[in-house]
Amino acid sequence: MMTPKQLLVVDDDTAMREMLASLFRDRGFAVSEAASAGEAIERASDNLFDVILSDIRMQGKSGIEMVGELRELRPDTPVVLMTAFGSIDSAVESMRAGAFDYITKPFEPDAVLLTIERALERRELEEENRRLRRAVDRTSSLGDLIGESPAMREIFAMIRKVAHSSSSVLITGESGTGKEVVARTIHYHGSRANQPFIPINCTAIPEGLLESELFGHVRGAFTGAHTSKQGLFEKANGGTLFLDEVGDMSLVLQGKLLRVLQDREVRPVGGTQITKLDVRVLAATNRDLQTAIDAGEFREDLYYRLNVIPIHVPPLRERPEDVPPLANAFVARHSDKSRTISPEGLAHLSAFPWKGNARELENAIERALALSEEAQIGIDDFLLSPNEKKTQPTSMLHSAAQNRIPLSEVEDRYIEEVMQITGGNKVQAAKILGVDRKTLYRRAAKKNNCA
Repeated sequence: MMTPKQLLVVDDDTAMREMLASLFRDRGFAVSEAASAGEAIERASDNLFDVILSDIRMQGKSGIEMVGELRELRPDTPVVLMTAFGSIDSAVESMRAGAFDYITKPFEPDAVLLTIERALERRELEEENRRLRRAVDRTSSLGDLIGESPAMREIFAMIRKVAHSSSSVLITGESGTGKEVVARTIHYHGSRANQPFIPINCTAIPEGLLESELFGHVRGAFTGAHTSKQGLFEKANGGTLFLDEVGDMSLVLQGKLLRVLQDREVRPVGGTQITKLDVRVLAATNRDLQTAIDAGEFREDLYYRLNVIPIHVPPLRERPEDVPPLANAFVARHSDKSRTISPEGLAHLSAFPWKGNARELENAIERALALSEEAQIGIDDFLLSPNEKKTQPTSMLHSAAQNRIPLSEVEDRYIEEVMQITGGNKVQAAKILGVDRKTLYRRAAKKNNCA
């Protein structure tokens, strides 16, 4: 059975208040009553009502004054005001105060019922929007893009803002950070999602062939051009062209690319026919293009044409909280649902520098899954660089000893590091540390008391 809606009826006229209460109880509402604005505010402070129906003119505080206070106390609760002295001025004042609607006495029962139903529908719609926003804020993924760090949440938010735009986007970041995944996510969350997404790695194709790949060519345009070929710009028409590692493109080809982006049209190599384009261009690079511009290796005008919307993907070592969700996603991608990573294994992975970023992490996960026969893979299953594994803890302890740091402080720092890696999960942290969870609570309480 559905929970009845909670309605508060406010009126200093006893007969009117009781009549309205009876009307709504007959319609399945759970009705409370208040004989004054002051009493209504007291009831609203102790109870959460779905809607409030109140007279405007009452002894003491008016209904309009009450609305102002309720907006501070219960901003999500709609208030419907009623009066026997209806006027345009009263209606305007009521709405300015924050009332949902305004009705005049005398009124037909169906009319006031309809107004209350509309107020409830509005409240439910606003609550649903809040639930969706909270779900978006909590999510650790957007399509294939995964992360829980503040940096990744900012990227998720930016993608949602720009996905439906046609503006160019320049995605920067080290190799392996997932720049192409960002580009695909932008495309498939936008209005071009049903149109082609065409990626090309500008460093994977010899310079002499890249122009033909991008713009196409006609038969006989150069030696070996035995047939005409459609370029990737034409293939992506209506959709998205992703230029990966655009920073490595030659200056000559940069100039030709700039002309296509400016004119929104393309002409194949050796041809005369021009094709109008409706293509969104997303580009990515692991180079510092501003430095490349200063060195005369990248055109400044092309940079500004591509860098309309910049998105930077930080390296994985700067966002260790993204390692566990990424690792779990890679396990799911490369195995069945029965395989998992132990908490110790996740902590171990989170502490690793990952110079190759997410690509290196995925390789490590795939290798561990292939080599281990256990359902749960742990620290010993990851064949990480021996030097990386040994130098980190040794250097930390050596630094602590060199700086004469007390053992208690070293323990506190280590516990804080593990808590950060586990995202504040005390159960998981206790398992890694080999202590009881209550010990962590006691240490935290002691630390707070000393602060």
